[in-house]
Amino acid sequence: MQIVGYMILLVFYLCYFIKMFQQRKQGIQTDHMGKGKQGIQKKIEIMMKGTTIATFIIEILSIYLNTMTFPLIIRIMGIFLGIIGDIVFIASVLTMKDSWRAGVSYEEKTDLITNGIYQISRNPAFLGFDLIYLGMCLMFFNTILLIISLLAMMMFHLQIKYVEEPFLKQEFKEQYLQYYQQVNCYIGKRTGFK
Repeated sequence: MQIVGYMILLVFYLCYFIKMFQQRKQGIQTDHMGKGKQGIQKKIEIMMKGTTIATFIIEILSIYLNTMTFPLIIRIMGIFLGIIGDIVFIASVLTMKDSWRAGVSYEEKTDLITNGIYQISRNPAFLGFDLIYLGMCLMFFNTILLIISLLAMMMFHLQIKYVEEPFLKQEFKEQYLQYYQQVNCYIGKRTGFK
């Protein structure tokens, strides 16, 4: 179980850092968390960055200590959630191509991506994070891991609501509003819209 937990995290973070390195080689700054922002947006991005780092540390410790609370079947469900989270995150990064960023950049021009996995989720990268965090909680449950994971997931949602969506509405106007009305925040298409 520990090896599987480490592998899920390894795949996820390899994807994250390889993409960041590839973009850096092309002169693209990927990490914009807390940069060029003020007020609540800056606070959200800094807190989001802090909680994701803390979650990673607690996940590694939980795997190392092999904290086991749930029965095997629940832990296996956690494995599947973690693997699905990896797949969703990788699909989101590949689909975004060079428009992928960690945080919002007001200076760099990016494209509004609505194809691939973005046809069924406006935020598949955050969905991938959430699935991995939930999977780790099921596999290596402990109270500290649960609390920090929920806090990180809450910060992702605040990032979407107060940083990314306002930026996308301002940047892409009607194109984003149509997309927003057709595709749910995390998963699924909305019905009843033409």
